[in-house]
Amino acid sequence: MKTLQDIRRDLHRIPELGFEEVKTQSYLLEQIRALPQDRLTIITWKTGIVVKVEGTEPTQTIGWRTDIDGLPITEVTGLPFESSHPGKMHACGHDVHMTVALGLLRKLVENPIKDHVVILFQPAEESPGGALPMREWLKEEQTALMPDKIFAFHVAPEYPVGTVATRPGLLFANTSELFIDVIGKEGHAAFPHQARDMSVAAATLLLQLQTIVSRSINPMDPAVLTIGKFTSGTVQNIISGHARLEGTIRTMDADTMAIIKEKIESFCRATEIAFECSVQIDYGSSYYQVKNDELLANEFLAYAEVHSATNAILCDAAMTGEDFGYFLQEIPGLLFWAGVNSSYGLHHPKLSPDEAVIDYLVPFIDAYFRKISN
Repeated sequence: MKTLQDIRRDLHRIPELGFEEVKTQSYLLEQIRALPQDRLTIITWKTGIVVKVEGTEPTQTIGWRTDIDGLPITEVTGLPFESSHPGKMHACGHDVHMTVALGLLRKLVENPIKDHVVILFQPAEESPGGALPMREWLKEEQTALMPDKIFAFHVAPEYPVGTVATRPGLLFANTSELFIDVIGKEGHAAFPHQARDMSVAAATLLLQLQTIVSRSINPMDPAVLTIGKFTSGTVQNIISGHARLEGTIRTMDADTMAIIKEKIESFCRATEIAFECSVQIDYGSSYYQVKNDELLANEFLAYAEVHSATNAILCDAAMTGEDFGYFLQEIPGLLFWAGVNSSYGLHHPKLSPDEAVIDYLVPFIDAYFRKISN
């Protein structure tokens, strides 16, 4: 049987994008099927996997979720086990997440706890979002696998190994991608009256969008609307007939997200009228807030504070997005950070988590599950 370190490195070599995790799923299934099967139920969903470990005296089902997809990033770590898939990388630590889940599964198979445990290997966390459709599939077709409470973690480069951090209530923001195409009429620079200039239209729209948070949102309600990319035109003497704005929206309240989107749509309609063009909006991947269950989060922090070799931190909420929020929308649970001691942040092409987190976190979670199962 492979070591967890070897498994992590194998997974790191084969990053795949959302709902394309074919090799990843095959590798995970190989590892899962190498375990004793007498207490296991294994079901696949798209490129994901659900594994149920039967409890010895079950009164509830405890859930553990791990994400399995990579990012469209070219790795530059120089590691001997770096990505073998050009332009793709596990730059968000999902290879570590999967390895910890497999390590936990090994522990539970070797020494089952009283309650059932369901481990969800969820695809497409980064994009387009796998948590919501996976949750709905469980509700509609696999009710016996639906957890009564659910947990997950995310690597935190800024913390050392042995540190866990979370908070009761809101941890991560509501997030939405934003793509706006502004379509007019291309023309020669010498005849502007015969064209519909989308560089000007999109630039005007961009400035209007930046007034939404400052003038339409309560200043006591945190929100962010950022346009990170603006593309328009082809050459210097042709008036652009098409421009594209790409950005992100992040709020700490779900109602605020709805207000911002309503204002975006109003400005886009006004742009169509003012510049005689058409505007198309695509919100891309939209994620619901990660709101931890108050009681479970407090109990988890209390457990972590007395656990040997663990530094427990009550952290601040962040504008980070995570589609685990869709599970927490209907199932009590929590997400926590786990330190991996990296000088490079999440989604950085040089991110290299400290693998010591695996040997630390697997027994930590296993012991926690045994505690809440008694």
